[in-house]
Amino acid sequence: MLSNFSQQNDVLKILQLTDTHLYGPPEERLGGMDTHASLQSVLALAQAQHWPPDLILATGDLSQDGSREAYERLQTIFESLEVPIYHLPGNHDRPAVMKQILSGGQVKTERHCRWGLWQLILLDSTAPGQVGGHLSDQELNFLDQCLRSYPELYSFICLHHQPVLIGNCWMDEIGLDNPARFFAVLDRYPQAKGVLWGHVHQHFEDERKGVRLLATPSTCSQFKPKTVDFTLDTTLPGYRWLELWPTGHIHTGVCRVEQAEPAK
Repeated sequence: MLSNFSQQNDVLKILQLTDTHLYGPPEERLGGMDTHASLQSVLALAQAQHWPPDLILATGDLSQDGSREAYERLQTIFESLEVPIYHLPGNHDRPAVMKQILSGGQVKTERHCRWGLWQLILLDSTAPGQVGGHLSDQELNFLDQCLRSYPELYSFICLHHQPVLIGNCWMDEIGLDNPARFFAVLDRYPQAKGVLWGHVHQHFEDERKGVRLLATPSTCSQFKPKTVDFTLDTTLPGYRWLELWPTGHIHTGVCRVEQAEPAK
């Protein structure tokens, strides 16, 4: 467990990068898009608009093929940013390889961070051999322990798979398969203020019992909202910025690049 402490009246500034889908061979493409180049474009925009953040959250599917080469390239990119980066795996990742390579320096493997009046909790929602997500008893107990141990801290929870229906029929079938158990834990702790995820390759915002629910565009190809079957969208790659205030409020928005290779 890692603790980062700042002044209690500081606003915690975060950037979320998700679903980078890097391949080992840099020339490989996803949905017709160069995932390495699109990530670089998103990072350039973030550095122009919201830099420096206090930390970056990378919320899974960081590699498309789970290769060492993809993670090594991503480690080099992350280290060059000179900002603490916390990451969690997605269904395309190989968690053991990812954790081995994405570590050291500014790239963190810890899944709990305390900062001022906030704690960040990173959960692993991946299940071996499954595209959809599942939170094991171990993960749910970890969440409960963090929330129970720090009742004085506002809490922000991150995972890869969506814990609510988003209106994409095909995507809703491969979200978190035990959301009731997840929310049963959250409902016991009023200091839980936000849940953030990736996986869905689109912008989503909602609220449940005073808890903000947030999803973010991929740094590469996007999925079209409100579709029955898999459909790529023409919207552009992006990232999410967040400000966690010492009052417990969350200010957030999404920024997208102005141009990128079109999905095919």
